[in-house]
Amino acid sequence: MANLSDDLGTPPAKATLGKIAELLNRNNIDVEEVGSIKRVSLYQSLTKNDLGQAEIHDLMGIQFNPKWADGPDWPVVQPGPSIKLPVRKVTQSNADGYKTAVILPDMQIGYYRNADGSLEPTHDEEALSISMAIIKKLNPDRIIMVGDNLDFPEFGKYRLSPAYAVTTQASIDRATTLCAELRAAAPNAIIDWISGNHEERLVNFILDNAKVSFGLRRGNTPDSWPCLSVPYLCRFNDYGVNYVAGYPAGQVWINQRLKVIHGNKVRSNGSTAHAYLNDSKVSVIYGHIHRREWAERSREDWDGAKTIMAASPGTLARCDGAVPSTKGGIDLDGRPMTIVEDWQQGLAVVSYEEGEGAFWYEQIPIHNRTAFFRGKVYCPE
Repeated sequence: MANLSDDLGTPPAKATLGKIAELLNRNNIDVEEVGSIKRVSLYQSLTKNDLGQAEIHDLMGIQFNPKWADGPDWPVVQPGPSIKLPVRKVTQSNADGYKTAVILPDMQIGYYRNADGSLEPTHDEEALSISMAIIKKLNPDRIIMVGDNLDFPEFGKYRLSPAYAVTTQASIDRATTLCAELRAAAPNAIIDWISGNHEERLVNFILDNAKVSFGLRRGNTPDSWPCLSVPYLCRFNDYGVNYVAGYPAGQVWINQRLKVIHGNKVRSNGSTAHAYLNDSKVSVIYGHIHRREWAERSREDWDGAKTIMAASPGTLARCDGAVPSTKGGIDLDGRPMTIVEDWQQGLAVVSYEEGEGAFWYEQIPIHNRTAFFRGKVYCPE
């Protein structure tokens, strides 16, 4: 509420209104802002002029409320209405018709020798145990190994210390045991082993150093595997394991919308997935980079939006420098130094419909020997 006063002399009513308007204007008050007049007071005051003579002044006081005193003219924000929602039902049903695939990324099965001569694995036995427990739980329709499951450091092009020497047979034995374990855990599953660049080390070594032995088979078995090949050495036929050769061209299709490859792209800062999205028209699961990544992109298609995915489950190898790499180092005895590789362990599960049906990708990270999947904690004892 505002109070204003002024000397009015003795004007008539019309002049009084004019004086009120003049008073408001002199105080920078717009007449339009005046809401209601609460009180108008008329009174007199007595003063002396310069000659000492008394002068009487008629004064007016106004009390008024501005328009905004009772709130704005427009509606203010009010609480939402009281609502009683109808019951909305979401249909839940068993995923009949959906199949399951387990994706096992780069294992890098291999060894180096400790000072006492014992073998130290470059793969992570605990991560493999977690993967096997999840496979037993799911009993999947498919198991797909994305490649680089054997490290084969002795066949690599990089300088190798003696600690890694004479370990190939142990690696082949462990990979053979792995195939037996997978078949026991999922008796009816289709098992695919995709060739990666590390499996190709064996092929390249033979071609470069013993070409005459390339492709040799047991006598009178033209349809068998070559004797110096991963599927023959690891007894794939005994355990019903399919070998997808021809890195980097080898691929396995889960359904018509999703394929699995080993991959040959490497980008920094988690952008390998985007490199595949730029080149692909279908969704792809890849390995090779040993990092967990997942990205999606939506594009316009003839029948509307089409979303594709590119994802890497990570690795099942050790991430502490045991696997020979460009960032690793060795001590004076040739054994790997402990480092932190920018790699992450994990595996993935895909629920899918066959044909052009839908699929759902579930990434299962492994942190500190532990995985959490569908309400269960998996940790080796």
